[in-house]
Parts: sequence; C-alpha cells; structure tokens
Amino acid sequence: MTTPIPPGFRSLPISLVQLSLAAVLNCGQSFRWTTHPLPVVVGSDVHAFPTHEYRLCLRDRVVCLRQSPEALLYRSVFPEGHLSPTQEAVREAETLAWLKDYFQLDVDLVKLYDEWSSRDTVFRALRSRFPGIRMLRQDPWENLVSFICSSNNNIARITKMIHALCKHCSPPLLSLVPPESASDTSPESVTYYPFPAPSMLAASEIASKLRALGFGYRADFIQRTAQMLVDEHKEQNVTDTSAHDLEGPEKWLMTLRGTDTLRAREELLRFVGVGRKVADCILLMSLDKREVIPVDTHVHQIAMKHYGLRGSCGSNGKTAMTPKLYDEINTKLVGIWGDYAGWAHSVLFTADLKVFASYGMSESPLKPEANPAYGSATSPSTSSNKKRPRVKKELDAAAVAKPAESPHSSLAERVKKRRRTITVAA
Repeated sequence: MTTPIPPGFRSLPISLVQLSLAAVLNCGQSFRWTTHPLPVVVGSDVHAFPTHEYRLCLRDRVVCLRQSPEALLYRSVFPEGHLSPTQEAVREAETLAWLKDYFQLDVDLVKLYDEWSSRDTVFRALRSRFPGIRMLRQDPWENLVSFICSSNNNIARITKMIHALCKHCSPPLLSLVPPESASDTSPESVTYYPFPAPSMLAASEIASKLRALGFGYRADFIQRTAQMLVDEHKEQNVTDTSAHDLEGPEKWLMTLRGTDTLRAREELLRFVGVGRKVADCILLMSLDKREVIPVDTHVHQIAMKHYGLRGSCGSNGKTAMTPKLYDEINTKLVGIWGDYAGWAHSVLFTADLKVFASYGMSESPLKPEANPAYGSATSPSTSSNKKRPRVKKELDAAAVAKPAESPHSSLAERVKKRRRTITVAA
C-alpha cells in the first residue's frame, strides 16, 4: 500500500534497499541526528508507515525525515516561520538537493551490494539483514571535529559530546515541538543549534569550556585544530556558489575532495588529534575517498576473523596495530571489495556493533547463534559452510520477506515477536 504523505512533507521515491535511515543514522557516521518515535497507526500494516522521525539542524534550517518502504518523506523548518509559496518552493528545492548530496543517492547501492556479494561470501551472508547502508557525504568541518572526539570513545558518548558542543558553542536557530507521539502528555519544544563554525571554536577559552563539558584532552585538540585552520585559511577564496556562507577554513576543507587520497590524508594528519584512523574516517565520510577503510578495533577483528589477516602480539597479549598491518588490512579488503571498499566496510562494521545484534533478524525459532550471517562464512571452502546451507537459506529468505527490524524496537517487543513465532512453529 502507498503511505500517505503527512502535512508539510514531500516525498522522494526510494526503497529501503537503497537507503535505510534506521541503520545509516545510527551506525557511527554522524552524531547530531535526533530520533523521535511516531505513534503506531492502529488497524494498518505496521511496516507500511514510518516508525520514527529523524531531525538534523543545518546552518539555516532543521531537516525532518521519515521513511516508508517505498519513499523518503522530508520537510524543512526555518527560523523565519511562514514562507510565501515561491520562497517555500525554492527552499524545498534546496533541501532536496542537499538530501541527494548528503545520502549520495546518485550511487546505486543495490548494484554495489550485488558486486560485493559476488566477490565475498562474508558480505553475501550479511546483505539480507543489513540492506540500505550507504556512506553519508558529510560536511568536512563537522566530520573532522566529530572524529577528533571519537578517540577512545563510543557512539553514545560521542553523540552526547557533539550535542553539548553545539548547545554551548553555537547560537540557537529555532525551537520545534517533537512530532506527534503515542504519549498523552503535551511535548515541550526542542531547541536546535547548528554546528559551530571554525571561528567559534578557535578562541582560547573554548578549551576550558569543553573540558568543563567532559571533553577531556580532546578539548585542546579541537581548539588547536580550529585555531590552525583559522590562522591558515581565514581568507580562503573558493569558486563555489554553494559554499557562499562558509568560512575560509570550511571552504579549504571542501577543496580536499578534489585532491588525491595521499595528499588529502597528509593535510589532515597535520591537525592536532588526527591520526591515521581519524584521517581515514574523514576521507571516507566527507571527502569522497570511497576506497579508504578506517581500521579500528572492530575492523581489525573482522579482518582477522573472516579474511585471514594476522599480526604480532604486543606485551599485553593483544595484536598490536602497526602501520604495516593497517596497510595490509586496507590492501586485502580493497582487493576484495574494489573501488567502493570503504562503503562495503561500513556494512560489516555496522553488523559488528552490539546495538545492531538483533537488527534484521527474522521472526524465526532458530537461536541467534544459528545465524550464519557472521562467522561461518570465513572462506567459501570451509566445512562449516557446507554443513549448514539449509539453515542459511531459510534465514536469508525470511530476512528478505520482512523489512529490517529497527534498532529502536524494544527488547520486550522482540521477545514477544519471538514467542509468537515459536508458538506458531510448534
């Protein structure tokens, strides 16, 4: 059935296999999207209606997104309030252009999934559970600061830090009530803050302010990096009409999209708090270097578990990450996945996150550990693959038949679903 378009929203036809907001906006790429649950539409197919609204504050507007199986629903809210029909049409055209660029919708993700599946049995086993995971094309400045914060950190804490950074270092743009919810209480309005520009974070007092907010040593890294950028590129001139409201440092960072990978990485490594992994995250997520694979603990473990990579153990008994091993992992995985290796890696990275442990699981009486989506597909010739083809087929078919389960669903909801399935199966 066709999902009705809520008042104020517009519809962009796109299927869940091309883009899954529930996965892409929660897998550690971007940290400023806020998620708001929507009420269940009684008496309807629960999968036909959006379950959440996602919001992001840009410099001049708040973008609100919902998703149905066949479309991305979007609207923009502006601080000016009511717009004339002509102004509204222009602004919504800008929002649509931003969405297409931000989600890189010119890239056919299904075609890439097909290619990766033909090259890699590990990916083939995962694809039905994790459709629609694509790389965002983020603002390089925000991306740089966010991943300076990622050092020795987790997604939940990075998210908290980035929201605190915006609230305390950037003026408010507008206030907006949450979307309609299942609660009977009247929702209070939420204030939205844009990401602060480099000049706002370059002031010397910013470091102490961020330390007070719990940023620790990262506070100095952020302030000093902002100061470096402001000092070096304050008067940067770039012929780009889309960047007319950006500061010089932001415009300069944008130019790295047209620079080769090695040179762009060298430029990023000059900044305080930016090592190889952080630089590679920025290259992949905001600078169009689609082949780059940032290697952290998750990716290192994936490479050892599924792709035969090894390394020497350090004094603590753990495998030490050396520049040589980092390059070996990149070379190995790029050889398997090709030019969009960074995109492919994001699917396996997401699958390895604990918050996604039950994501896309079929309502099957089979125990989760029986799912071969991770771990039994180390090699096409392993005996474990040959012993369990029937189980894999059943799981994959069930996952394709049902939309992926949202990571926002509660544990109680998942337990109820599994109990119902077990009862039917019995």
